[in-house]
Amino acid sequence: MNKDVKEWLDDKGVAFLSDIGIRKNHIVSDFGCGEGHYTIPAAKVVGESGKVYAVDRDRDSLNEMMRIAKGEGLNNIVTVHNPSRDPKIDLKDESVDLFLLYDILHYMDAAGRDRIYSESWRVLKADALLSVYPKHNKSDEPLWNLSDMQLGEVTEEIEGAQFHFEGKLYRELIHDNSYNMGYILMFRKLK
Repeated sequence: MNKDVKEWLDDKGVAFLSDIGIRKNHIVSDFGCGEGHYTIPAAKVVGESGKVYAVDRDRDSLNEMMRIAKGEGLNNIVTVHNPSRDPKIDLKDESVDLFLLYDILHYMDAAGRDRIYSESWRVLKADALLSVYPKHNKSDEPLWNLSDMQLGEVTEEIEGAQFHFEGKLYRELIHDNSYNMGYILMFRKLK
């Protein structure tokens, strides 16, 4: 594990996720969690009485994340292997306090993004938060399905899925294995 990732998992990620609204006892879903760069600090924030659902298509990434989590003494992460392109998650309706979509939207076409917004809306509690890091949009290393979309267009797309835009934060966060400055979009589930 490189120095940036270790520092992020040990300290900076905890501060970042607390800043965006994750609290002790929360239930969090990290969709497209990879090796857990957000899952592991989220598990530290929510504590033993909270839970983090780590959702990913890649079983090897989930296994690596759990290896790291066990080394950290974390027992509050539940892995959800979702190998299909269908974003349906085996979670109860209105069971999640905060849903993370970090550096994942560029992999999905518009229909796929609509499905994940709908699924996140289903599992989020009333007035709960959706936090989105839309890396690879038109103004941030454009790539694949977000390469033609500006940040405002991503915001409008998510608002169209019954979410209220709460604001955006410009923060240092981890991307792949190094620090990066990026916009985090915050939304609240409409009743």
